[in-house]
Amino acid sequence: MNQVHGIKRASADAKYQQMTEQPIPSLILTLSIPAVVSNLVTTAYNLTDTFFIGQLGTAQSGAIGIAFSIMTILQAIGFFFGNGAGNSMSRELGKRNNERAARLLALGFAGAVLCGALVAVVCLAMLRPLVVGLGSTATIAPYAVQYLTPILLAAPCVCGSFALNGLLRYQGQSAFGMIGLVTGSLLNFLLAPLFIFVLDLGIFGAGLATGICQTVSFIILTTMSARFGVLKLSLRNCRPDMLLVREIIGGGLPSLVRQSAGSIATTCVNIAANPFGDAAIAGMAIVMRIMLGVNSVIIGLGQGFQPVCGYNYGAGKFARVREGFWFCIKLSTGVLLVLGALIWVASPQLVEIFRSDPAVVAVGVAALHFQCITVALNGTNMMGNMMSQTLGKTGIASFLAVCRTGLYLAPAVLILPHFIGITGVEVAQTVSDVLTFATSLPLLRYLLTNVLVERRERRTA
Repeated sequence: MNQVHGIKRASADAKYQQMTEQPIPSLILTLSIPAVVSNLVTTAYNLTDTFFIGQLGTAQSGAIGIAFSIMTILQAIGFFFGNGAGNSMSRELGKRNNERAARLLALGFAGAVLCGALVAVVCLAMLRPLVVGLGSTATIAPYAVQYLTPILLAAPCVCGSFALNGLLRYQGQSAFGMIGLVTGSLLNFLLAPLFIFVLDLGIFGAGLATGICQTVSFIILTTMSARFGVLKLSLRNCRPDMLLVREIIGGGLPSLVRQSAGSIATTCVNIAANPFGDAAIAGMAIVMRIMLGVNSVIIGLGQGFQPVCGYNYGAGKFARVREGFWFCIKLSTGVLLVLGALIWVASPQLVEIFRSDPAVVAVGVAALHFQCITVALNGTNMMGNMMSQTLGKTGIASFLAVCRTGLYLAPAVLILPHFIGITGVEVAQTVSDVLTFATSLPLLRYLLTNVLVERRERRTA
């Protein structure tokens, strides 16, 4: 038993040394690459659904936009527990409080699975009126119900997968998280066309493939966490503790706010596009999926930065936190400038991949062009949000999280169409990005020039 304990401790010590001593650029890139790959493959798997379902019809394509709101809620739960427990866990690992970190791991996992089950029961009980309330037209609603039913049945696994991916990542083990998510996503590439076309299950088959793949990912990630993590996942550590619960809530609230605001904003986009017909809803659904792919690269970079931030903040190495933040800002802004230019040029072809309907293409291309103008601002917006969350600054992180989609996008997309028609729907995200960037700057300045300095002075004293 002592020998086993010694092996675990050696693993934790080696990870601590890597996280607090390895040069920042190479460390962040090492941790970011698996996260970026996971996000890109997951996005590709979402785009695969969009592509195959687009072959069925415009109403079916619109159903994806409606389902996106529900999927965002499931992600929100997973991110809430994964990031909530993970942020505190990485700081505890930085302080070498491994026992406390292991309890956070178990609580985060159990909370995600249980809440996923609760959401499944509630949503399945009222699914038809729910999709109508989310902006479905009469023609889209039946397809949205068919697509969402098998996904909601797998909701505990969906939430658990997102949580476990984060919990592995905050231990500095993003490669293991990548294996779980990528395996499920690759399986979807095979199952989606099989179920949709060969077995003639239509859009229900797409949802069934998604539910099965998420369950496979969950099984793999659970195994990885139990056997190969720096901390070993064990439900024996899942003992209720109000101090730990408060830490999880504080650390996860920004993620919950960000994802919930995203779900609300998606619903508002659907509602705003509704008067302009199925083509408008389908066009905006395609744009959201494409831009999700772009942002997933930057999110992956930020996910590589977060465990570095948490470990070093917990260890009192604040200069490394600042160095990592600026490295990520510069890299993400450059990457987004390049991707924005490429998407601008290829916008018609990208939209036509998913739906060749001229009305859908017209809406999609205009929206993509608007978003490409300001997409480079998202590097600063996202990195600031992720750093404040990992530092435990719940208020700032929650406020920044709600800005882009809740505080600015939702009102913009509901108000602007009254003045400029469908263009108001297409340009709303661009308006939101500019306002979010302007809001973020003073808060980031405060974090960099006051929060870390004050903490350093307290430790020195």
